[in-house]
Amino acid sequence: MTSGIHHVTLITADVQANVDFYIGFLGLRLVKQTGGYEDARQLHLFYGDFAASPGSLLTFLVWQGGSAGQAGAGQVSEIALAIPQGSIGYWLERALTHQVKVEGTGQEFGETVLRLRDPDGFLIKLVSADVAALEMPEGDIPIVYRIKRIRGVTLLSDVQEESVDYLGRYFGFAKGASEGPIQRMVSDIGDVIDIRDAAGFWPGAPGAGTADHVAVRAADAAEVEAVEAELRKRNSSLTTLHDRNYFTSLYVREPGNVLIEMASDGPGFTLDEAIETLGQTLFLPPDTPDPEAMKVMLPQFGLPEEERVAYRDLIYKHRFFTPGRPDGSTLVLLHGTGGDETDLMPLAHNAAPNATLLGLRGRSTEDGTRRWFRALGPAIFDQKDVRFESGALDAFFEEAHGSYQLDPERLVALGYSNGANLLGASMLLHPGMVQRAILLRPVMVLDEMPETNLSGTKVLIILGEKDAFRPAGERLAEALAKSGALVTTRILSGGHKLGPHDPPAITEWLDHAAFGPT
Repeated sequence: MTSGIHHVTLITADVQANVDFYIGFLGLRLVKQTGGYEDARQLHLFYGDFAASPGSLLTFLVWQGGSAGQAGAGQVSEIALAIPQGSIGYWLERALTHQVKVEGTGQEFGETVLRLRDPDGFLIKLVSADVAALEMPEGDIPIVYRIKRIRGVTLLSDVQEESVDYLGRYFGFAKGASEGPIQRMVSDIGDVIDIRDAAGFWPGAPGAGTADHVAVRAADAAEVEAVEAELRKRNSSLTTLHDRNYFTSLYVREPGNVLIEMASDGPGFTLDEAIETLGQTLFLPPDTPDPEAMKVMLPQFGLPEEERVAYRDLIYKHRFFTPGRPDGSTLVLLHGTGGDETDLMPLAHNAAPNATLLGLRGRSTEDGTRRWFRALGPAIFDQKDVRFESGALDAFFEEAHGSYQLDPERLVALGYSNGANLLGASMLLHPGMVQRAILLRPVMVLDEMPETNLSGTKVLIILGEKDAFRPAGERLAEALAKSGALVTTRILSGGHKLGPHDPPAITEWLDHAAFGPT
């Protein structure tokens, strides 16, 4: 049986900071980028050595803007990366230069270690170890200091002895030395899994800054299948077998509840990319229903030498999508009830393929459902909250103009349903906030009509012919027109849901009305 560590998968909430740390600071190579197999809307990044060798791979599920997790029992608590002996000083100085949080140095199992925190707070342990080096990519790190490979991981188990027995029985790790509460398990190639006695620890919770699983190596798919059959025969625990395209794998929870994957060494990451161009193409699972729409929804990032958006901490969480050939226009998107900042990006990109998209995330929730403001009942809106959030939206636009140098003459705000409701109310309460707006299936949510002057403002309102909320949308169109806005109203077949006729109607208005004379 082959034994060793194949890869470790973690969770990040900030793709750009993650790329800058693992490529720019640690010197790893981006070797693959895919949509998640369980959720194609989740970007999955793979870092490793030049050849994407098993034993070098750190992978990240991108929960962009997601909540932090909690380290605890049943989790991988840290990753050890091997560095050349005598290089701790170089890495400590490099960490200080790159403003990486340093936890300290020490000696463990006869090796010098330096603990760091990645941008999400996960512990990365650099270990001065005498192990064989893999081929790391060229970069600004001298070869005598470059990371060699994954040295090991630490698992937190509240049933330490059972976990030790399990890893030895099924995954080929032998019992090694112990130090304090840690029992070391060693593979036949020298990789280590340190199992820490976590009796009495709080349970871990998934989220950014935690590890999802550690994968151990198998020579081929046949070995994975043999181990899966053995686990089933012994009724060890529930297992799931998967073809991940680049490797065959099974997932199982060991007695301490840590998720363990067993992954075959082949066929490997050069299956669909040449070794020279690894990591340059985004791949989506073959059953992804609309691949082009999905690509628009995934978070973008720049490699260390490339341009990227410098995100600011504004009132609303937000995300940009920059097209290949931006035309200077920007569409600011406000999702409907239950949505997020990416929901409207495929529709907006379809309607305006060369526009930069800026999606906002509503910050109000009711019964776990994301909204833009509170409702007191069906079609009964909290007027105080509507006005408060309208003020917040107005402040966001003011901040965004300064932070991102948005051109107000080339900016269009687009909202759907609950997002369109807030946008319509905000225009009436804060004239001049935006000069062009698209409201999809909106309703009038203000009980009292403010006196305002919207002359010079252009609005496209698209209503559904059979939408029960259509009359309330027509009232909003009348209110905006009465205030001086130039309103174009389109009635499309269908109801409240968006349909295939919405993008062409938006495109026509953008091309012929939005940026022409008032």
